[in-house]
Formats: sequence, structure tokens, C-alpha cells
Amino acid sequence: MGLIELSDEWKNHLCVLFRLLIGWMFFEHGSQKLFGWFGGKTVDSLASLMGAAGVIEVVVGLAVVLGLFTRLASLLGAVEMLVAYFMMHFPKGWNPLTNYGEPALLYFAAFLVLYAWGAGKYSLERHLLDEEKF
Repeated sequence: MGLIELSDEWKNHLCVLFRLLIGWMFFEHGSQKLFGWFGGKTVDSLASLMGAAGVIEVVVGLAVVLGLFTRLASLLGAVEMLVAYFMMHFPKGWNPLTNYGEPALLYFAAFLVLYAWGAGKYSLERHLLDEEKF
């Protein structure tokens, strides 16, 4: 069995695993900001940039985990990560390894993959909106 056959066979499983990992980690980042969970500090105001980022991260993270409006959520997450990178990290230098912008760029790339793939077979979106159920 070649690599192409294996990847086709496991595509749905890999897609849901990727979606769950990215969505959960993004949710954790937002939860740190909004609720102080996972060792974070809460933001002073939801009207601040960090407060808005926390709300976006919680909503996008949950949507991606559930597989609900995944493409729209991924687009919103990708835009947030570009804004974060260029506002917070890029002014400290161009290299993501030295300006600590690597996670923002990795999330950006992950959200582009999710935008291209969509929610996949095992998702709430597919279950609710498609005639072809699991």
C-alpha cells in the first residue's frame, strides 16, 4: 500500500484530529485571556484588543472543535493571527523565531488548511447541513 492510498484511507480521521487539536488549542488561548483558565490572566476589558482577541479565540476554537461553520471560523482565526503577527511581533523584527511570532504564523497556516479542507466528514456542520449523514 502506497502513501497516497494510506492518506486517502485516513483522510477523514486525520482531518478531524487536526481540527480538534487546532480548535482546542485556540480555545485554550482565548480561555486564558477571558477566564484565566489554563494558567492565564484575565484581561481588564473585553473592549480592549486582548479582550476582543480572547472572544474571537474562544468562539473560533469552539466552532472548529465542533466542526460548525469551520470555513468562516477559520477565516476569522487566520485574519486574527495575521493582525496579531503584524501588530505585536513583526515590529520586534522580521524573524518569527526571534520576535516570538512563530505560533501566530503556525495558527495562520493551520487555519488556511482548515479553510481549504472545511469541516470534514465527522463534524456537526456536516451532520446538520448535509443530506449525506455520517
